[in-house]
Amino acid sequence: MTTQSADITFFGTGEFAARALFDLVASASQPLTVQVVGRNEARLAWLRTAANARAVLFGRPVRTVTRVCDSFEDEPIARILSESRPRVVFQAASLQTASVLRGTDNAWSQLVQQGGLSATAPFQALLSLRIARIAQRVLPGTHFLNACFPDVVNPMLAAAGANVLCGVGNIGILSNSFAGSKNVQEDGRLRVLAHYQQLGVWRRQPGERQGATPRVWLDGREVADVFGEFADVKLSPEVAFDISGATGVPLMMALALGKEWRGHVPGPLGLPGGYPVRIDAQGRIALDLPEGITAQEAERWNNAFEERSGLTVSTDGRACYHGLLREKLELHDPELAKGFHCTEVEAVAERLGALRDRLQSVQLSV
Repeated sequence: MTTQSADITFFGTGEFAARALFDLVASASQPLTVQVVGRNEARLAWLRTAANARAVLFGRPVRTVTRVCDSFEDEPIARILSESRPRVVFQAASLQTASVLRGTDNAWSQLVQQGGLSATAPFQALLSLRIARIAQRVLPGTHFLNACFPDVVNPMLAAAGANVLCGVGNIGILSNSFAGSKNVQEDGRLRVLAHYQQLGVWRRQPGERQGATPRVWLDGREVADVFGEFADVKLSPEVAFDISGATGVPLMMALALGKEWRGHVPGPLGLPGGYPVRIDAQGRIALDLPEGITAQEAERWNNAFEERSGLTVSTDGRACYHGLLREKLELHDPELAKGFHCTEVEAVAERLGALRDRLQSVQLSV
């Protein structure tokens, strides 16, 4: 196999990675080589075939290559990155698939739906932490994007010493939906603070929406009635990959081509939740908050959602469960419910995996 350099390397071949890849190759205006790394050779062959077909179909100067990685262990990951030397690493490989959001027929899916997606955080963090550490060692200047539950996982990665630029999706789903509602295309006119837990309410009908709303500023003024102002915004009952995958595309292209970018991302600088940001031509990221709100206030606002039910990371690097999620975990594994240090993700994921296997064997009537 001929080794080829790449501008962007994708880890993962699931639905989210495919959506981002297909949108990238259909929209890039400058030459790029994209490498997709995964374990399933047949799936990789399809992604390569479809991506290159779409690039030709839309007349885009993008070439997609693939690389089989039988095991996402340190040595093969390091070899792939050192040989291809991408400017951007897009990490979307997870030990927990999106199917948990759809299932209702077993006790594990029920725990996640009742306690929150943060129940899966160690699964989401394991490969991201491993790949981020290796990228940091092999390619210190590469830009690492974590697409696996970044609102909660990115603080875990940062606490464990990984250099993660930001995530994609989540807040980007809402910020772009709101901008699309008002046909706002100019950078900076619309700014949003939002947490992933707020996505679900936008799947309901307008008259059924209630609870905490995202904070939205339009032309410098904070919107008082977010539900009313954006009543026409409606998300799919299923996962919103048709928007969320696309949110990473302009960001990846800017980073790969050394251009400035402005928009909304989850987990920038290892912070919880989602924020408006600016990225300069060197790939340095900074919050781009509206006047009158500090970074500390924005972080507290986002963290409050997980403090009610979810997982937060303390200043000493410990991951702590809260609220209903902690109560649910205590019923099945009291020791796990106490939390863990973010450097212990691998051991915690193994213990949580045993719990998941046990609960998935408990079938529920639907």
